[in-house]
Parts: sequence; C-alpha cells; structure tokens
Amino acid sequence: MANEELPLEYHPFPPFIPENAKVLIMGTFPPGPHRWSMEFYYPNRTNDFWKVMGIIFYNDPEALYDKETASFKLDEIKKLLNDKGIALHDTGHAVRRLQGNASDKFLDIVEPVDLGALLDKMPDLRAVATTGEKAAGVIAELTHTPAPKMGAHVSMADSTDNPFDRQFEIWRMPSTSRAYPLAPAKKAAYYAELFRSVGIID
Repeated sequence: MANEELPLEYHPFPPFIPENAKVLIMGTFPPGPHRWSMEFYYPNRTNDFWKVMGIIFYNDPEALYDKETASFKLDEIKKLLNDKGIALHDTGHAVRRLQGNASDKFLDIVEPVDLGALLDKMPDLRAVATTGEKAAGVIAELTHTPAPKMGAHVSMADSTDNPFDRQFEIWRMPSTSRAYPLAPAKKAAYYAELFRSVGIID
C-alpha cells in the first residue's frame, strides 16, 4: 500500500499552555488510543515522561501515577505544569503511521505543527525542548536552525532566517520512550538541566 493510501491521523489533544509558560516540550505524536491511560500527553504507561517529572519535582518516579486505577494523576499533572510554566504539544499535526504503531521511525509527518501560532500564545517562553530525534528534526526545519545533539541546545541566534522574529533556545532531550535505552533517573538529569536553565528549578 502506498503511503498516500494510509489513513491520515490528526493530533487528538489541544496544546497545553500555562499562562506563564517558560518552556514548551514537544514530542512527535501520541500513540494510538488503545495505548492511552488518560486523554493527555504521554498517556502510555510504559513511557517514562511522567516518571521523569516525578523524579525531578517529587524525588519519586511514581508520584504522578495512581496504582489503584493504573492511570496517571491528571489533575496533579496539570497543576504541576501550570505552577511551573511547562507547556506541552507535539511536532506533528497530521501524520500517517506507516507500520500502525507509535514508533517515530515509522511515522510520516504529513503536516507539522503551526509553531508560530504556539509561540504567539507564550510571550514568556525561553526554550523549546524536543523529546527525541524526529521531533528535533522537525523543529530544526521550522526554525531554520541546526538540530542539536542529544542533551545540547542551539539558539534562534543560530537561525539562518529567523521566521518568528524572537529569541529562544532549542534543546534536544532524550526520548522518554521505554525503547530509548537510558534509565529514567538519567533522563531526568537532562530535563533538570533544561529546567534550571529557564529558571523553573534552582
């Protein structure tokens, strides 16, 4: 089957943007609904994202997970994000799953996110951070900047043609997918460095 014959899938969640957003964390695209344990970002129980946030802000990887319901504590998650100024969205607006799964390797981003529209809603934004290689590549194309190495960052000052007429940093974080071979505590160290750089933690 040709790629064009595969179903087109649109992003299921609206951007989550706190009023005081300092950093925008962007993955690629959510997994299929059959893998959701909540209707929000990083809904897959096997993804390490909320473990990483638990380690950083609560010193407990299970702080945002409800074992009784086998789901995440969505109200606490949203409160944390609002309190800390952490916005969430993804780099893919419309995609095709070439193998029917959530793997970035088999994800065709047909239409990327409207990054300019997101930035307009975040006047205090200091950094965009991508969770993985594919998301980093999309943001590099949209910002006309070189894609940073994992754990590193570039600035809009490095853009060959700044399309947004504003300055912010672009960080590449380790993927929080369980498939990425790094322990959650080590992933958390990279994210903590990002949060320190934008003033979210000391």
